[in-house]
Amino acid sequence: MRVSLAMRELRQHLAAPFVMATQAGVALVLGLSGPFGTLDVLSAPLRFPYWAGVVFGTYTIGAALTLALIDRMDHHSALPRPWRVLRGGVLIGVAVALFLALWNLPFFGWQGMTAQVGGGGLLGAFVVAWVVLGLRALYLKEDKAPNAPPPLLQRLPLEKRGALIALSATDHYVEVITTRGRDLVLMRLADAMAETAPTAGLQVHRSHWVALDRVRGAQRRGDGALLDMGEGLEIPVSRRHMAAIRAAGMLPARSG
Repeated sequence: MRVSLAMRELRQHLAAPFVMATQAGVALVLGLSGPFGTLDVLSAPLRFPYWAGVVFGTYTIGAALTLALIDRMDHHSALPRPWRVLRGGVLIGVAVALFLALWNLPFFGWQGMTAQVGGGGLLGAFVVAWVVLGLRALYLKEDKAPNAPPPLLQRLPLEKRGALIALSATDHYVEVITTRGRDLVLMRLADAMAETAPTAGLQVHRSHWVALDRVRGAQRRGDGALLDMGEGLEIPVSRRHMAAIRAAGMLPARSG
């Protein structure tokens, strides 16, 4: 499921107008200017496809690595952000350099390929890495604007895409409960919760998540609690998550 989600996000990112336009603009400028000696070595019919392949190929590799590996490493890493960015840039730079070696081979031959990859080519590979990370950061900042609906809603039929109320896991499915109805989605609860932003919510049970602004009331039940979500919907809170709902102000804090 994580792989399919990553592929879906990769396709959405690469198809974003901002990303497509930026890559096309860079490829056009490079094709016209012919840097690294390509203006003298390649004719225009070869130079423009060459630089289009370089730009789109290297960026796709960088974006794919970011989604499949770097994002996960950063999520579980305690390193300061500058060091995480440096690590990501190095990983992408190495992959891009390998791609450039293979891409240059049919255009320049073996000797020309080694000359292109060396020196300026390697520097260009790492520049591409920083561009990938920078564009992705800008894209995510725009994509996760406060007024944007939660990505999870795109998995629901149009008529059920209301404000999120709660999520409940059942077997291999997640029941998504909104102000406009309910629907089952084939995915894990953890992956569904990752698609609820910008809705503020809280996992209150191994199988349940709630939107904080939809909680109408809370009452103790044994070692746990029960949340009133309105219209007869009640969500249980496990003992493990009691501290979290107290911190959210749903129940009085423990004395002492």
